[in-house]
Amino acid sequence: MIELKNIERSYKSGAGQTWVLRRIHMDIAEGEFITIMGPSGSGKSSLLNILGLLDDDWQGEYWFGEQPVQKLNRKQRADLSRRSIGMVFQSYHLLDDLTVAENIDLPLSYKNIPSPERQAMVADILDRFRMVAKKDLFPSQLSGGQQQLVGVARAVIHSPALLLADEPTGNLHSTQAKEIMELFRELNRQGTTIVQVTHSDLNATYGTRTVQLRDGWMVADSARPELQSTGDGKA
Repeated sequence: MIELKNIERSYKSGAGQTWVLRRIHMDIAEGEFITIMGPSGSGKSSLLNILGLLDDDWQGEYWFGEQPVQKLNRKQRADLSRRSIGMVFQSYHLLDDLTVAENIDLPLSYKNIPSPERQAMVADILDRFRMVAKKDLFPSQLSGGQQQLVGVARAVIHSPALLLADEPTGNLHSTQAKEIMELFRELNRQGTTIVQVTHSDLNATYGTRTVQLRDGWMVADSARPELQSTGDGKA
């Protein structure tokens, strides 16, 4: 589904060039549930932003199915993202002036879907997430857990091939966190490919594969024992 070849990312700084990702080689098969872990500053969120087509300033090759992302222009990348990728952010990124139902409907507004069909899709996912009673509320009227549920619902309503989650339970208490992770597990069982960034060992147990980053290098991958045996992604 996804193939990354020699992905690198750096920033210009007063000292010259600061590297945040170095020589990342990674394949993601359809239906995987991958956890990316590592200390702060290891490059986790940078890698997720590249996967989510939110960052253009990287080098290497990124193949999304048959699409060579490195050869696509900004509009083509945005179209690919809207069609195929859903993102869940730690800070929710809900629009304050839209209701719950309107926030969830947002990804559908980019597609040529008739209004009655969109309304039915929103109603269905509100029921699925047990949030029908909240549909006319605004984000400020919701708890953190409820806002995160809306963020997840918005990310998955258009049935993306790939769901990306950046610390999806970082602001939630344990009960809410478990609810979100159980939902991810069910989505994965239904065929959604998921990549999550987390510091939580417990959240990692929901996945099928764990990748470790350190100082921008991939230093371990449970699908690649030879990488783990060296403990060094620089080889």
